Amino acid sequence: MKPFMFKQFTVNQDRCAMKIGTDGVLLGAWAPVDQQPFSVLDIGAGTGVLALMLAQRCSAEIIDGIEIDDAAYEQCVDNFENSPWGDRLFCYHASLEEFVDEIDDQYELIVSNPPFYSEDYKTEDSQRDLARFTDALPFDHLISSVSKLLAPNGSFCVVIPFKEETQLTALAAEVGLFPNTICRVKGAPESDIKRSLMQFSFEETKTDISELIIETARHQYTEDYINLTKDFYLKM
Repeated sequence: MKPFMFKQFTVNQDRCAMKIGTDGVLLGAWAPVDQQPFSVLDIGAGTGVLALMLAQRCSAEIIDGIEIDDAAYEQCVDNFENSPWGDRLFCYHASLEEFVDEIDDQYELIVSNPPFYSEDYKTEDSQRDLARFTDALPFDHLISSVSKLLAPNGSFCVVIPFKEETQLTALAAEVGLFPNTICRVKGAPESDIKRSLMQFSFEETKTDISELIIETARHQYTEDYINLTKDFYLKM
């Protein structure tokens, strides 16, 4: 399994069940950092790609990841240490529940690319299943944990299947979190919306909704997609 090369860092992923995919890269490039967060948390860090992208994009002094899977945790730590921002990156080997119980700090930006293939059949690979199925990290558990870990002025950014958008918005409202920005992602102009990139905060505002189309034809990427990802992908 070859390492995944980005412009400013490299990610090894041979020990991780969830390989680098478009969802994670979109979220890492899209999550708003204009508030210049001091502290960032990636829930379910996997390879560490989200935390690494945010380290490249902002000057946050604390960028933490949490990862429950042993092999993924070790890989994440290696990827952090081998990056240009190793002094700002740290990964905790814990479940989200343990982490919430033990950590008193709050984070100004929390990101998560959660497992959400609840509609698929389970495979023979339990490690990959753990990474891909919502029963490992149900949305209600994720949202209630975020509400405790997020600073009062903080932002929570997540990528989910478009069809889960209403459910997640309802769960978030129960803990006082509201969607401020939503970007709905389509593979091609005529295809259905596949994913929603969502940014929540404790401030209730009119939701700013936009759409992102990835390509107009095979490997013909849209200007919006190129602008979003060009600081990361080698070929952009």
